[in-house]
Order: sequence, then C-alpha cells, then structure tokens
Amino acid sequence: MAHRIAFLGFVALAVCASLSLAADPANLQDFCVADASGNTRMNGMACKNPAMVQASDFAFSGLHIPGNTSNAVGSRVTPVAVTQIPGLNTLGISMVRIDYAPWGINSLHTHPRSLEVGFVTSNPENRHITKIIKKGDVFVFPVGLIHYQRNIGYGNAVAIAALSSQNPGVITIANTIFGSKPDINTDLLAKAFQVDKSVVWQLQTKF
Repeated sequence: MAHRIAFLGFVALAVCASLSLAADPANLQDFCVADASGNTRMNGMACKNPAMVQASDFAFSGLHIPGNTSNAVGSRVTPVAVTQIPGLNTLGISMVRIDYAPWGINSLHTHPRSLEVGFVTSNPENRHITKIIKKGDVFVFPVGLIHYQRNIGYGNAVAIAALSSQNPGVITIANTIFGSKPDINTDLLAKAFQVDKSVVWQLQTKF
C-alpha cells in the first residue's frame, strides 16, 4: 500500500500578559535535560547535572516504524515528548507520529492518503470546522479545542503532528467521561447528555 503523509500543525493561539518585571522568557542556560530521578516538583522536570548529559539525551529512534493499528479505533500514536527525549525539557515543544488503518480514527480529544480533520469551537456556537487534507497539507488545531482525525481512505495513512508543549498529554473525551474510576454519577451524565440512564450504563460498560 502506498503511504501518504499529512502534516498537522498544532499551534497554540494564545496571548499572555505578564505583570512580572523580573522574569526572562528565554532559557538562561544552554539546556535543562530532564532528570527523571529528581525529587524536585516543578512545572516541568528537574535538570540533570550538565556534566552527566550525553548525546542520547537529545535523540530518539523509531519514528520511522509504523505503529500497530490493530485496536478498537484503528490508530496508534507514537509520542516524542520529554519522556522520550529528556533534552526537550523546558523547550515547550514535542511531536507525535499517528498511524491510521483504513477508516481508523484518532478519537475526539484535546491536549495526528486523505484524512478528515476537524475541531469544534467553544460555547455557545459549538461550530464544527472540518476539512479533507491530502499529502503535504497542513492543518492547525487551535489550542484547547476538541479535535479529531479520521482516515477516510482505503490504505494506511501517516500524520506527523507538532505540539506546543514538551509534555502535552492527551484527554480522550469518551474515555474520560464514560471510563472514569470511579464512575461519574449516572444521573448527572444522563441529565448532561439528555439521555436515559440505561444509555449511560451501556456506555460505561464499553470503557
């Protein structure tokens, strides 16, 4: 099967104002390689001793390897974030490879042949913006909005996504709502989605 590659750019469209006069927005050292064994709790990870830093702290191998899409949603995400490359620490960037089987999806979530991509704007409009992208196309998901991708072709597809965080994480909407531990109260969910409680119970058993 021929592979086509679509590039998805995830751009954080936010403007931040700061009242601090002492802050420096740029790194004040050459690098801050993440020290996974560090006990310091911070917004990020503690820095490894620069004398202990090695080339392997800045490298990742395996992005060329197709992900196993033999699962319920027909896709596999291969992350390249600070966990995989400690040298990304404090740099505010990461990327992922997303493999799609035919008609596979990357389910609705917040936080990559032809792909159907889309996102939904915030309340009260809740506008669904969607597009079919092809080889070489770029599509931007505004920061924080629920979005998805679906392979609508009959062959495998690959997308490369850039994200504006060194450790972006992912919140899959269906898993979060119906697969929480312990369960969210069924009366609450039934009222929120305007469905019978039996529908909520059935969905909760799926996740």
